[in-house]
Amino acid sequence: MQTMTPPPRRSLEGLHGTVKVPPASTHPWRQYLAFAGPAMLVSVGYMDPGNWSTDLSAGAGFRYGLLWIVGLASLMAIFLQVVAARLGVVTGKDLAQCCRDHMPRWTLWPNYISCEIAIAACDLAEVLGSAVAIHLLFPHISLLMAVIITAFDVLVLLSLQRFGMRLIEAVIVVLISTIGICYFIEIFILPRTAPGVFEIARATVTPDLPSFFRSKDMVYLAIGIIGATVMPHNLYLHSALVQSRQLQADEPSVRRAIKFNTIDSVVALTIAFFVNAAILVLAAVVFYGKDHFAFANGQVVQFNQDADWIQVAYLTLTPLLGAGAASLIFALALLASGQSSTITGTLAGQVVMEGFMDWKIQPWVRRLITRAAAIAPAIVLVGLRGNSGVNDLLNLSQAVLAIQLPLAMFPLLWFTCSKRIMGAHRNGWFLFGTGWVSCILITGLDIYGLPDAFRQAAAVFTGH
Repeated sequence: MQTMTPPPRRSLEGLHGTVKVPPASTHPWRQYLAFAGPAMLVSVGYMDPGNWSTDLSAGAGFRYGLLWIVGLASLMAIFLQVVAARLGVVTGKDLAQCCRDHMPRWTLWPNYISCEIAIAACDLAEVLGSAVAIHLLFPHISLLMAVIITAFDVLVLLSLQRFGMRLIEAVIVVLISTIGICYFIEIFILPRTAPGVFEIARATVTPDLPSFFRSKDMVYLAIGIIGATVMPHNLYLHSALVQSRQLQADEPSVRRAIKFNTIDSVVALTIAFFVNAAILVLAAVVFYGKDHFAFANGQVVQFNQDADWIQVAYLTLTPLLGAGAASLIFALALLASGQSSTITGTLAGQVVMEGFMDWKIQPWVRRLITRAAAIAPAIVLVGLRGNSGVNDLLNLSQAVLAIQLPLAMFPLLWFTCSKRIMGAHRNGWFLFGTGWVSCILITGLDIYGLPDAFRQAAAVFTGH
């Protein structure tokens, strides 16, 4: 009897090939709109509560001194996400499947466990961000109870997934646009918060490296910013999401898919950069060098340089919206960013579990496992330190992401530089150079900052 060859595994089976792509003869704008979406979905992870916390801490503590890190991290993210999308388009497999097929078997478990740690660390940021948002919206709900409530956001995820990929992408675009518009108005229109544009531009492109390497706190925060921007699980997710389009295997179709996915990545992650830069800049304007914030009605909010910035971050919107509206809009935006990132985190969890281990479980079970792993440290922290350590744990979670990054970057670049795997579509000299330089820079910064990361990890829970 002839043995039947099993069909090739597909990334995110329920979403694979569900979005139609128009013929190549249609207007380029229509083609772009058909391919646009995966990078925007991935970019949500670049604007989640973890990014908010690291950007707020950077602006409040060092003014514009780490703005160049936000720019550099965003640039490296663009290079790496473009490469991840290219891998998915050309091979028809996600990064986890390629690791399973092309790397030694002994590497599967370390890589898989590393991915799960990264996803749990990212989800920890969503837990804490969503809990702060719930606490702001309903002050009578304690932060500890709000953390427990976040366990039930699986219902939100499941209700959205039933309506398909396009609805998820549309909801996320609306949420990102709302946040971006508010900060745009404050920076460029509202006189009270308008910063010096030339000073910002100079800080973005001319880092003060001697001061940077003399400050352990700046290095640690820089690692957190990189981890919050170049998320390891997003490299796996992006290589899978591009396959939600009905891609063809012929050469012109592959080239077209690579082209429009590259544009999608550049546009989405450039928007994410501006949002993150805006958060840092407004934190610098409102918090840096100050010990209080005065409302128009005379009310004063006191804080110091060790403040839990995520819990007073709504003050950055107060000059535009007023105290009540600022608190409401900020809480909704924070809750929305947490929920949006929850969606991408769950999808990434499915990708790495199915890709590395060939395990399939129900999405709601996957969601509960990830959320349970994230809630445990959040409950411990709030139980030990009350409401005072949320921002510290958020920053630590992003540093954990950065430390996991090399285990995702090295295989990704190895595969996409291989002629055997990618054929004529392997990385050219530009992506080869920028990709490996990004990888070496991030790995070097991780190694340099690792001792301080352990110190900060202990301090998060002890408060010292």
